[in-house]
This record gives sequence, C-alpha cells and structure tokens, in this order.
Amino acid sequence: MCNNDNNPLKELKMDDGSTQTLPTIEAYLGLVPEIDETAYVASTAAIIGAVRIGPDCSIWHNVTLRGDVNYITIGRGSNIQDNSVVHIDSRTFPTIIGEYVTVGHGAIIHACTLHDNAFVGMGAIVLDGAVVESGAMVAAGALVPPGKTVPAGELWAGSPAKFMRALDGDTQKRFSQTADSYIEFGRAARLGHSGGPYKFTPVPLPPESDC
Repeated sequence: MCNNDNNPLKELKMDDGSTQTLPTIEAYLGLVPEIDETAYVASTAAIIGAVRIGPDCSIWHNVTLRGDVNYITIGRGSNIQDNSVVHIDSRTFPTIIGEYVTVGHGAIIHACTLHDNAFVGMGAIVLDGAVVESGAMVAAGALVPPGKTVPAGELWAGSPAKFMRALDGDTQKRFSQTADSYIEFGRAARLGHSGGPYKFTPVPLPPESDC
C-alpha cells in the first residue's frame, strides 16, 4: 500500500457500493511511503515521505509519521497508538522502531531508536538520539532527553526520565502480549469479520436505560 501522489485518494469505493475513508499517504520530494500489505493504517492517520511500515504493524487514529528530511522505519508487529507523533531530525538522526514495539497513546517519538520489544507509555516523549533498548519501558508521561539510553529491561520514569527499577520477566512478557494483542486488533480493523476468528471478543454497548 503506497501512494506517490501529493493529492492522495481520500475514499475507496467498495464492492457493496459503500465507501471507505483512506488515510493520508503522501510522497515528499519523491520519497514515497512503503507500507506492508498486512499492516493496518487507520483512516485518520498521516504517513508522509520516507516511512517504511513492516508486516502486522498497526498505526492508529490521528497518528502522524513524517519522514520528510530523514527516514522512519517500523518493524514487524509494532503498534503506534492514537494521537502519537513520529518525526526525525534533519540529516542527523532517523527514527528506527524495532519489532513488536508498543508506543502508547499520545507519545512523541523524535529522531530516536526503539529496540525490539521496547514499550513507550502514554504521553511519553523520547528525543533526538535517545535509545530505548530491548524490553525497556519508558513510563507514561516521561521525558527521555536527547542522547540518553534506557538500558534493556529497565523502567525509567519522570521528567527528565531516570532509572526506577529493573523489570521482571512477567512484566516483559506482558509487553509481548500487548504487541500480540495489537496485531489482532489491527487485523480485525483491516479485515473485519472475514479475518477472524480473533482471540478477543468486543464488548457491545449495554442497552439504553429507560430513565
């Protein structure tokens, strides 16, 4: 799935006559996003320039991935949750996101590297040249300053972020479970009932009360 037109198609006509809103996928000075066919990209996401999204990734609503003056790569099975922003630094640092990484809602990932199985909490900020190593966690709302490394298997929190504790095996296992869940969520969003059965069952709205 890619688009090398700066005026991308906004709707797709379906076989049943309905229309499906498409995400914004734009080239930038000839740099064209590359999106694996098994990835899910929400209709309100924006993918711009030199961005590569790997298999089984999910890019959720209002996410911006802007690879204008450097590149962004996102490895297999990673999820970038709603309202997050991923950008780069001019010529110096790309953004490299490994496999099975979780980036929570509203995070800012800027010109940094997230190794495989890293976990970035909601509203966290990871800045230029920083590295979050495999199995490490950046807590919700934390700020990882430029050039800082969060070592493998550690939890860092605060602003600026600092070491809190080592993570046990059960916690790191939950990171993998979250990534696996988001692979399922993305597949369901992309394929609907035809892609099932799924490992989860959505909970419907309760009946309206009579009051």
